[in-house]
Amino acid sequence: MTCCTVDADGVLAMSTTSFSAEEIGLASHALGGGLRQLDLSVPDVHCGACISTIERALSALPYVRKARVNLTSRRVSCVYAEEIDNKATDPTGITAAISATGYRVHLFAPLAPESDKTRNQLLLAVGVAGFAAANIMLLSVSVWSGADAATRDMFHWISAMIAAPALVYSGRFFFRSAWNALKRGRTNMDVPISLAVTLSYAVSLWETMHHGEHAWFDATVSLLFFLLIGRTLDHVMREKARAAINGLARLAPRGALVLAADGSRRYVAVEEIAIGDEIAVAAGDRVPVDGIVAGGESDLDLSIVTGESSPVAVKPGTEIHSGAMNLTGSLTVRATKLARNSLLAEIIGLMEAAEGGRARYRRIADRAAALYSPAVHLLALVSFLGWGIIGGDWKQAMLVGVAVLIITCPCALGLAVPVVQVVAAGELFRRGVMVKDGSALERLAEVDTVAFDKTGTLTLGQPRLVRTEADNVRDIAIAAGLARHSRHPLSQSLARQADAAEQFESAVEVAGGGLEAPRGGVVYRLGNASFACCQAETATSDSPLSEVVLSANGVALARFFFDDTLRPGAAEAVADLESAGCQTLIFSGDRQSVVDSTARSLGVDRALGALTPKQKVEACEALREEGRRVLMVGDGINDAPALAAAHVSMAPSSASDIGRQAADLVFFNERLDAVPDAIRIARRSAALIRQNFALAIGYNILAVPIAIAGLATPLIAAVAMSTSSIIVVSNALRLNAFTARSNPLPASDRPVRHERVEAT
Repeated sequence: MTCCTVDADGVLAMSTTSFSAEEIGLASHALGGGLRQLDLSVPDVHCGACISTIERALSALPYVRKARVNLTSRRVSCVYAEEIDNKATDPTGITAAISATGYRVHLFAPLAPESDKTRNQLLLAVGVAGFAAANIMLLSVSVWSGADAATRDMFHWISAMIAAPALVYSGRFFFRSAWNALKRGRTNMDVPISLAVTLSYAVSLWETMHHGEHAWFDATVSLLFFLLIGRTLDHVMREKARAAINGLARLAPRGALVLAADGSRRYVAVEEIAIGDEIAVAAGDRVPVDGIVAGGESDLDLSIVTGESSPVAVKPGTEIHSGAMNLTGSLTVRATKLARNSLLAEIIGLMEAAEGGRARYRRIADRAAALYSPAVHLLALVSFLGWGIIGGDWKQAMLVGVAVLIITCPCALGLAVPVVQVVAAGELFRRGVMVKDGSALERLAEVDTVAFDKTGTLTLGQPRLVRTEADNVRDIAIAAGLARHSRHPLSQSLARQADAAEQFESAVEVAGGGLEAPRGGVVYRLGNASFACCQAETATSDSPLSEVVLSANGVALARFFFDDTLRPGAAEAVADLESAGCQTLIFSGDRQSVVDSTARSLGVDRALGALTPKQKVEACEALREEGRRVLMVGDGINDAPALAAAHVSMAPSSASDIGRQAADLVFFNERLDAVPDAIRIARRSAALIRQNFALAIGYNILAVPIAIAGLATPLIAAVAMSTSSIIVVSNALRLNAFTARSNPLPASDRPVRHERVEAT
C-alpha cells in the first residue's frame, strides 16, 4: 500500500519503497516518439553538487534521454524511452537511481503549503545556536579572566551541557547531508563542517573530563551559528522564486458552465472540457480554455497575451485565450484546445522550463566544494598521522588534526557569497529595489543586454491626451460628458483632462465600440472610428497614437489622440545603460508603429513589436545563443515567461502580481534609474565576492602551515577562523561606501542622446 503525506516542501510525498511501474506510468505523461516525462520531488537538494550528483546518476541509465533538476522547486524532470530494442523499459530504475545517491524521492504533485517548514526549522536552528553561543561566551569570559580550577571545571561542564543539545538540534542539517554523502562514498562541503564541529566538541569534552585548562565549546557553537546564517539566507532567497508559477496557475478557473444541446448548463471541471464544447463566460469571469467566440460581444482584458492595459473588443469569430478576463458582456466560447494545451498552461510550462535551466547555475562556493573538501580531509589526516607517528604524542596529534579542521573550516568561504548579497540587497532596498533571489545579483553583474517591455515599464500605462481636433469647445465638452460614463482608460483620461463636460443622464456602452447617448434627436457616439462613424476605420493603424472619435448621427465632430506617458527617467536610464556598455531593446506586444515611436523617443537601439509571450521567450533564447546575457524588464502577465527565461529579470512594483513574482528584482520607485543603479551595485558586488574568495583562500594559505606545525591550538584556530569571517564581512561592508560615492547623477548632468518628440 502506498503511504501519502505532505512533506516540508508542500508536495505529495509517497513512500519510495512502494513505487511500481504502473504507478510511475500513471504519474508520467507521453511526449510522443516513444518518450515519456516523469516529474519527481527531491526535497533534500540544496546546492550545485546535489544537482550534478542526481543528474549524473540518471544520465547513466540507458533509457534516460534527459534529466534536469530544478533547484528552486526541488523538482527532477526525467525524459525516458518507453522501449529499447523492442523491449519495455522499467521506469522504477529512475527512483532507485535517485535513492541510491542518498536523496529522498517522491512523486511530484504540487500543493499549496501553509508554510515553509524548512525555512522555519532553519530559523529556529539559528536562534538556538545563537542563544547557546552567547551564553557559552559569557561563561568563557569568566574562565579567561582567571577563574580557579573548580570554577573553571564547573563552567566547562555547563558549557558542555549547553553546547550538546544545540549541536544536535542546530547541526542536524549539516550532519544529515554529510552522512548521506559519506554513505555513498562521496563528499561535499558539509563533511568538513560536520567533522570540525564534532571533533572540536569531542576534544573539548575530553579536556573537561580530565580537568584540562582549555575547552573550545564557544568556538564550536559559534562556528555552527555563522554557518547556519549563510544556509538560512540562501534557502530563504531561493524559496521566494517559487511563488510565480503557483500564482500564475491561480489565474486558471477551476471549472466552467458547459452548454448542452437542449440549452441546459452544467458545471464541469476545466480538465473535463472537450474540444468543441460551448462554454458560457459571464462578465467578470476568466476564459477557462482557448477557443473562438461563438456568440455575444464584449471587451476582454488580454494583458496576459499582449501586456496592454486597454480592453480589446471581441465578437463572434474572434479567437481568445485562457486566462483573459471578460469585462463587459456575456460570451459563448467554443473550445478549440484542452486545458492542458491552452495558452495559460503553455505560459506555466515556459516558466517551469526556464527555471529548470536556471537550476544549472552554480555558485562559486558550490563549484569549489569538489576540490576543497577532499583537500581539507587529507590535510587533517596527514597532520594527525604525522604528529602521532613521528612525535608519538597522539593527544597532541588529535589537537593538531582538530586545529587543522577548524582553521580550514569553510566558514569564510560559506559567507563569501551570502554576506555580500545581504549587504547589496540592503543597499538596493534603500534605493527602492527588492532582491528576491540571491543568485540574481551574480547574474545581474554579467548583463550586457537590457530588454524592456513597453507599456507599464518604459511607460506608465496611463494614456495622456496629446492632441485634439475639434471645431468648437462644445464638442469637447460633449465628449467629456460621454466619457464620464465609461471606465475605459482612454475615456477616463479624456474626462480627467477636459476643462468642461456636458451632463448626460445615461449612456449605453457598446462592447467593442464605445459610448452612445441620444439627445434632442441627435445620437452622439464616442469610440473608435468604425463605431462612431459607422464606416471602416480610417488609416490610423500605423499611427503611434490611440484615437477616439466623437460623432453626431454618424458624422465626426471631434478627434482625440492619446499617447502613453513615458516613465520618469526612462531616457536617462537608457543613456546610462549604453554608457555602461549594455545594448538596449524593446520587447512589446503592442503595435510595431507604437513601439518604434517609443524607441525613437528614448534612443533605444532596437525595438520588436506585436510579440506573443512565446515569441518574447524565443527572442531571449536567440540572444542567449548569440552569447548575450539578457536582463528582461517587464511588468505584465504576458512578460512572466520572458522574465523567467532571461538571464535575470526585473519588474516595477506596479506590475501584475505574476510579473512581480516571476522577476528576480522589483523596483518601487517610479523612475527607471533603478535599472542602471542595480546593475552598477551588482557588478561591484561580484567584484567583492571575488575578493572575498581571494581573502578566504589567502587566509588558508597562511593559516594552514601554522596549524600543521602545531603552533595553533583549537582555540587559536577558532579565533583565526572567526577572524577570516570578520575580514570577509568587513570587505562586504565596503559596498556601502562604494554606493555612497556613486549616487546617481542629477537629471541635468546625465548624458541624454535623444530628446523626446512630443506628438502634435
